Amino acid sequence: MTPELVIFDCDGVLVDTETVTNQIIANFLARYGLRLPVDEINTLFAGGTMALVGVEATKRGATLPEGWLDDIYGLVFDALRKGVDIIDGVEDLIARVTAQGIAVAIASNGPLQKMEITLRPSGLWQPFEGRIYSGHQHGPKPKPDMLFRIMADVGVSPAQTVMIDDMPAGCRAAQAAGVRCFGYVADGDPHRLAGTGAINVASMRMIGDLLGLPD
Repeated sequence: MTPELVIFDCDGVLVDTETVTNQIIANFLARYGLRLPVDEINTLFAGGTMALVGVEATKRGATLPEGWLDDIYGLVFDALRKGVDIIDGVEDLIARVTAQGIAVAIASNGPLQKMEITLRPSGLWQPFEGRIYSGHQHGPKPKPDMLFRIMADVGVSPAQTVMIDDMPAGCRAAQAAGVRCFGYVADGDPHRLAGTGAINVASMRMIGDLLGLPD
């Protein structure tokens, strides 16, 4: 069934920010007593909020100073302002979706400021403007609250909605909300989404084709 709404995750679905961010997290935690390889940073923290990074890092022995969140976000934002890559094929997918009059939205656990930094220069902010949601305001994934808020604002049901995410937290949020989900697994271990109910896809073109969207 062709949906009425397609909800996109941001990092790893629209733009590739995770490589840069994971390296910054690894370097930052090392300064405060916790040394982890970058691939383990990705496994432990990708798709979550930075605040949850702090909770888990503290459990593992990091001693984070007061104001650390502001410090690490400053480092991340400065790095992202240098530019990020757009995920291959996502611009064409957005064009195919919107050409059919299907509404689009973003549901990200990242802050709005981060999304503005990464999406405006790439031209990806405009198609979603007015429907860009952050877990900082609406509850982070894997909670389904943000998805319910988006669907209520657009005026559609879960059956009329599709989610695209690349991380377990987002796919589980879709599962909890009763929303069909495509798990984008072009990079990394596709088994990371096992048990989330997501349909694994290796390209953005596959999503458009599975939705029956014309080119």
